[in-house]
Amino acid sequence: MTETNLSLEAALARVKLPLALTWAGLWLERITRAFWPVWTILLGLFAALAFGLQDILPLWADWAGLAACGLGVVWSLIAGGMRFRRPGHDEVLDRLDARLPGRPLAALRDHQAIGAADGESVAVWRTHIERMTERAAQARPVAPDLRLSARDPLALRYVTLIAAILALLFGNVGRVIGVQDLAPGPGAALAAGPAWEGWIQPPAYTGKPSLYLNDITRDGFSLPVGSHVILRLYGKQGALKVTQDLSAPAPTEPETKPTGPASTDPSAPAQNFDIARSGTLAIEGPGGRSWKITVIPDGTPSVKFLGTATRRASGEMHQRFAAHDDYGVTTGRARISLDTGALDRRYGLAVKPEKRDPIVLDLPMPISGDRTKFDETLIENLSKDAWANLPVEMTLSVEDAAGHITTTAPHQMVLPGRRFFEPLAAAVIEMRRDLLWSRANGKRTAQILRAITNKPEGFIRNESAYLLLRITLRRLERANEEGLTKEVRDEIAESLWQVAVQIEDGDLSNALERLRRAQDRLSEAIRNGASKDEIASLMDELNKALRDYMRQLAQQQQNNPDKQSAENQQSLKITGDQLQQMLDRLQQLMEQGRMAEAQQLLDQLSRMMENMRVAQGQNGMPIPGQQQMQGLADTLRQQQGLSDRAFRNLQNQGQGQGQQPGEGDMGMGERPDQPGQGMQPGQGQQGQGGDAQALADRQRALRDQLRRQAQQGLPGAGTPEGKAGREALDRAGRAMDRAEQALRNNDMAGALDRQAEAMDALREGMRNLGRAMARNDPQQGQQGGNSDQAMGGQGRDPLGRQTGETGRMGTDRSLLQGEDIYRRAQELLKELRRRSGDQSRPEVERDYLKRLLEPF
Repeated sequence: MTETNLSLEAALARVKLPLALTWAGLWLERITRAFWPVWTILLGLFAALAFGLQDILPLWADWAGLAACGLGVVWSLIAGGMRFRRPGHDEVLDRLDARLPGRPLAALRDHQAIGAADGESVAVWRTHIERMTERAAQARPVAPDLRLSARDPLALRYVTLIAAILALLFGNVGRVIGVQDLAPGPGAALAAGPAWEGWIQPPAYTGKPSLYLNDITRDGFSLPVGSHVILRLYGKQGALKVTQDLSAPAPTEPETKPTGPASTDPSAPAQNFDIARSGTLAIEGPGGRSWKITVIPDGTPSVKFLGTATRRASGEMHQRFAAHDDYGVTTGRARISLDTGALDRRYGLAVKPEKRDPIVLDLPMPISGDRTKFDETLIENLSKDAWANLPVEMTLSVEDAAGHITTTAPHQMVLPGRRFFEPLAAAVIEMRRDLLWSRANGKRTAQILRAITNKPEGFIRNESAYLLLRITLRRLERANEEGLTKEVRDEIAESLWQVAVQIEDGDLSNALERLRRAQDRLSEAIRNGASKDEIASLMDELNKALRDYMRQLAQQQQNNPDKQSAENQQSLKITGDQLQQMLDRLQQLMEQGRMAEAQQLLDQLSRMMENMRVAQGQNGMPIPGQQQMQGLADTLRQQQGLSDRAFRNLQNQGQGQGQQPGEGDMGMGERPDQPGQGMQPGQGQQGQGGDAQALADRQRALRDQLRRQAQQGLPGAGTPEGKAGREALDRAGRAMDRAEQALRNNDMAGALDRQAEAMDALREGMRNLGRAMARNDPQQGQQGGNSDQAMGGQGRDPLGRQTGETGRMGTDRSLLQGEDIYRRAQELLKELRRRSGDQSRPEVERDYLKRLLEPF
């Protein structure tokens, strides 16, 4: 044996394991490439049988599929055998050697061709052989190349593999083993004799399990109506026969139809039908059996009202109801229609009403738990609806999973809505109701609103509400001349709602005025027969106002102990000791229904309040200029809302379309920290598409308002800060004039620039005037009466939070503590439920909201 052969054998001995693994990988690679269709077909067949495809297809289709799979396997084996080549020893060496640098295994098989007699040449050759031997020892196994993408571009091997895995997890392997039962002729089935199998599947909504008929030994049992029967007959056709009278409709119920097809051939191998009535099921023949099946009818659901609808102080309707069904209620609806027979057709309701669709609300269903028997509360705020506080008829309907629907008899009621106790607010709401009742009331509504706003001095104390009411009035009069459309009518109705809310809730900063207002509203509620919930809400308002009033009296006494008169001290003592007792007595009388005595006690409390004074500044005097600063703050907020509206109009012009529903803005009088005042999103004088002239009118009204405020004695007269503040307000007025002109020219971009200048000048003027107030009243500055406070809350961020002590935004105070957390969570949950039941919202949004509610 030559030296080269010895070196090669030594090298192969050192790489024996890598060589063996490479050889096995080469075998696997060639088998995979040659026979991959075989196991692809077998895996697909396994998955189909495990999932029971043979039970769905007719018998001929089953055998056709099996034959096709068999032929495919045979063809794949033949074709694979022709393609397959057994890997040889040299091929393994070449594959392993190809991965080594310099191909050392090939070098070890070489022989020295020349120089064999030269000693130096032989020494070089030996050195070369030793190096190649060392390199060969570094060999590592070569992984097989199992990529089949070129041969299987559709990745069928992966599809069948995944299907087989799913079949193992969710299928029935026993169906694969029992595939021989498909034999229609002589075979295993005939050798064993005729056989049968049967299953009964009750409807899914009943929650009852499936039954295997072969395991049922009793002669009779009960099943829900609509249960699905599956029968399989094996062996020679005709040896077994099925007889049943379950799927045929009963003679007394001609409308009942079976939901599943029943085989007309009683000896057919596969039979399926639904149970529609009580009867007998029998399998006649060897090993046959019969059962007496009693059908359990699916009862219709029931629903009823629990008491009458109640109204919360905010106008929210609460209507309790109870529902029942043997298997559970799936959905429910509340339908509200106008009760024209019980309606008092006077004044604005005398004309023929416009046609309105009934109000349809989704009944709340239990998110978790049993729905067979439950009671819930329908909560909805319909205060803005045209039928609010009018007689209506409500019907409730529920539906079960079988499609049975039950509807209650009409329930007559007054549709709960928010009540307005301020006479002016109630009048505005009545005009809004008449306008929604019919557009024919447009002229009458405009006449009454013009009469209301004719001489507002001393009558309409809320200036922003007055301005908005006048703008709305002009809009209504113009629409009456041009033709009042539904869209414009709805916008005007929304504006009237905001006016009424501003008038009812007010924006009073004086504690005594708030207290008087709370007393007046409570007195009006007593006279109008308000509900307990409304009176409780007004009592809470009165208590809060009284606490604020007492706090200011105590602060006055603490700050000016030497100058506090004996009369005020006695008043304070009476207020602290006796007023709370009077309030407790007042609440007790109202809870007992003794409204006349409650009214007398409330009048006595009002007279007592007249003898008391609130000290807001030093020595019991009001802080000079505070009211003017509050007015300037309101003007700034209104200018911000107007600028926002102009910006949205500019966006709509750029998009080439009008304002879409839901696009909001803040109208005049709306505060960023007090949502709900002013114009609501998507509502306003402008309407969809924009109305530059209406915005210009509002800008002019705002300019006039600023001029009047500048003439009412601003603080800081004669001081450098006061002079600088007045100059800044003059610049703001001139910027407002230029903004108005730009709006009339439909130059929205220019108007936005001028409005920004006006707001900057207003802020600068208010800062200077606030410094002047702080200089004139050092005590006020020590007690937190800084310029920000004088600016009427300008020290708050857009979310209504107080700014930090050093001017930074935010606060270290915890925003939600104690009960606030649960109150806010309850409010959010209530809002989610309300929106999920809103039929006007998109189905996708309602489904999302319902999924949010599922954990709760």
